[in-house]
Amino acid sequence: MQSLIPVVLSGGSGTRLWPLSRERYPKQLLSLVNKDSLLQATVRRLDGLTDVRIQAPMIVCNEEYRFVIAEQLRVIEKECSILLEPAGRNTAPALTLAALAAGRNDADPVLLVMPSDHVIVDIPAFQTSVRKGMAFAEEGAMVTFGITPDAPETGYGYIQAGEALKEQDAFGITRFVEKPGQATAQAYLDDGSYLWNSGIFMMRASIWLSAMEQCHPDILAACRAAWDQGSVDGDFLRVDKTAFMLCPSDSIDYAVMERLTEQRDVLPSGVVIPLSAGWSDVGAWDSLWHVLPKDETGNVVRGDVLLHECQNTLVISENRLVACVGVHDLAVIETPDAILVAHKDRTQDVKKIVDVLKRSGRAEVLLHRKIYRPWGWYDAVDAGERFQVKRIVVKPGAALSLQMHHHRAEHWVVVRGTAKVIRDDNSYLVSENESTYIPLGVRHRLENPGRLPLEMIEVQSGSYLGEDDIVRFDDKYGRNEG
Repeated sequence: MQSLIPVVLSGGSGTRLWPLSRERYPKQLLSLVNKDSLLQATVRRLDGLTDVRIQAPMIVCNEEYRFVIAEQLRVIEKECSILLEPAGRNTAPALTLAALAAGRNDADPVLLVMPSDHVIVDIPAFQTSVRKGMAFAEEGAMVTFGITPDAPETGYGYIQAGEALKEQDAFGITRFVEKPGQATAQAYLDDGSYLWNSGIFMMRASIWLSAMEQCHPDILAACRAAWDQGSVDGDFLRVDKTAFMLCPSDSIDYAVMERLTEQRDVLPSGVVIPLSAGWSDVGAWDSLWHVLPKDETGNVVRGDVLLHECQNTLVISENRLVACVGVHDLAVIETPDAILVAHKDRTQDVKKIVDVLKRSGRAEVLLHRKIYRPWGWYDAVDAGERFQVKRIVVKPGAALSLQMHHHRAEHWVVVRGTAKVIRDDNSYLVSENESTYIPLGVRHRLENPGRLPLEMIEVQSGSYLGEDDIVRFDDKYGRNEG
């Protein structure tokens, strides 16, 4: 039996799930359904599938997310390869890089390609479909998984199933169709042969590369050059940036899958397997409301929430008490720096708010108040003219970079744990309820030498307090910035 490598594509931004999802902390990193993030749940999705030889998953992601993704994988104790893209070029180049990486040493595993930001509720049903797909992929087919529709959905592409193959729940592919209008979507639902396009695929690595050679040799050439000139960077596989920036952008669907029925003489056969497993792409807040458990009046609540005579409403509170009275069919999302109130039928339009924030240069589109770093995280608690207050948590054994600031001084107060402070040529420990001062222009570093997290309060003061006022002399994580 050939081995299977799960390939998790983690490049999306999820702008319709703002304000929880931000450009630099997108929806796949959020815990929306249970304690696992969507990424963690995707990586775990094949756990227990013992009759298939599964290799370590491969995550393809943007450099921006590399440290937080590595930390999320560490938390669930999953060993994965993390392949870094210098820039987003859509899913076809991402899968091509993964196939090149998987094909090292003349290997030719089957790749199970999954978006990192989808929800699948019925894991046994999903794994049963994977087993069926494996049989076709081993024989050289390109397999996709179509979601059995339960409504005339206009937000998804469709796949028309053709002749039954071997068994009644695997089919040839007649055609792919774009997102339809309402009347056409209803006709597809009534027809019974159409499935939603899930964006989940399965094929051997060599089959994908051969298809790209036929359909998009320019993408394959750019990805091959980027891979051949790449390097291993700690826990990450890093491709050459200059070569990859020349790569055209295209999706798996447009680049190859939609051509399967048009170029049957030169491309592999296409197979679609119906999947009824509680799938959702969680594309907007109304989609999340649909997949979460509800109370007797249809409400879904997370966090510190009080409702009175409300119906069919989604309320998520991250930081404060949120109270709703006499409302229905709303999505109310509270974060420390932004609150969204929207009718559930209009949550697709949240992207328009995000577009306004981008044009205005607002920080709320990029980052949360809480910022994750490879050494831990910080929360910008308060700020005013010439001062800023942060809560900083440093993981055991971790250290911030050796750095200096031109425009600000820092006061550090240790709340929990013990800090090792390097200040110019001096090194000393600061214990709980003690403090230290870092003058402007002084080289300094903060380390956690203990076995428990170090928690401290930092008060910055000066004429400029931006995160780009850092001159970095040494960093154990190989960062030049951030």
